[in-house]
Amino acid sequence: MSSTISAASGDVEERSISQGRIIWRRFASQKVGLIAALVLLAVVAFATSAVGLGPIPGWWKYNWYDLADSVNGGEPTLSLFPFSLGDHPFGQDRIGRDYFAMTMRGIQNSFVAMMLITGIALVVGITVGAIAGYFRGWVDAVLMRITDVFIVIPAIVIAAVVGNWAGAVGVWVLGLMLGFFSWMVIARLVRGEFLSLREREFVEAARVAGASDARIIFRHILPNATGVIIVAGSLLAAGAILLEAAISLLGYGIRSPDVSLGLLIGVNQSAFTVRPWLFWWPAVFIVTLALSANIFGDALREAFDPRSRRFSRRRTKERANLAEPDVAAPTTLMDAGAQNPRTGTPTLRDPE
Repeated sequence: MSSTISAASGDVEERSISQGRIIWRRFASQKVGLIAALVLLAVVAFATSAVGLGPIPGWWKYNWYDLADSVNGGEPTLSLFPFSLGDHPFGQDRIGRDYFAMTMRGIQNSFVAMMLITGIALVVGITVGAIAGYFRGWVDAVLMRITDVFIVIPAIVIAAVVGNWAGAVGVWVLGLMLGFFSWMVIARLVRGEFLSLREREFVEAARVAGASDARIIFRHILPNATGVIIVAGSLLAAGAILLEAAISLLGYGIRSPDVSLGLLIGVNQSAFTVRPWLFWWPAVFIVTLALSANIFGDALREAFDPRSRRFSRRRTKERANLAEPDVAAPTTLMDAGAQNPRTGTPTLRDPE
């Protein structure tokens, strides 16, 4: 009885706190997602502090464009036992530039491209999908045919054409342009979710109450589609890192003297057998950024969607204990006797 009361009081307490704190508690309970978020932020913060941001200089003594004399034959000077960075912890490229500074700059550019591509694609995709799914009819038909036209064109072709021009301008223009050509999948997912949610009872109640279409879309339907949007955004964020790396590897993305992780792999792929560290360092950070963004997005989805709950052995045991009766059920007829099915009175069986 006391455990039931405490469980009920816990539910009342959860309902009484704000929605933001509930979402934070759900997210904090996802240990893997929390670690992924910390890894992503730590890598980006470390890279930005090392090479600086705009006019703010970093703490590392070399820049990604500075030339230096060859140290240790260009091999990495990083030592773990005892720990020491040395002059060039990631080594040097074939013309003497510090590879640590170049890799940190590549991480910074990849993160900027990821944020721009994901942000622009989410804004455009949610807008198109919400309008098409809510109003339906000829509006839906026109918007979805435009979406189909963009979908049938291979993404790498669009990225190569856009990157060939925008990559020479810089990562900011490149990210903005690629974002305007990456919204199609999100638009179709949001449209499908809106087609389902617009028929729910709470939407009909809002219409009867006199709510405008804009209020129904943004205050009633869109919050209930957050889970789908977050999943699509997290997958797009991981894909944006890989897309920027792919077009830079092909030579259509960010251009020298600026660097990106994909450009570093593309320039040094011929030296893989001779100087493998020129290939492995950018590859490791590409995988780290993409994987962390994906896991972080999955944890966010579970935090925003109350219908998705992970299996918990402890919670399952607690519920089983609550469901057990206080008095153990009789194991044999000799313990409590069998009941008459008509009268309900116990009838004892004589032992043989």
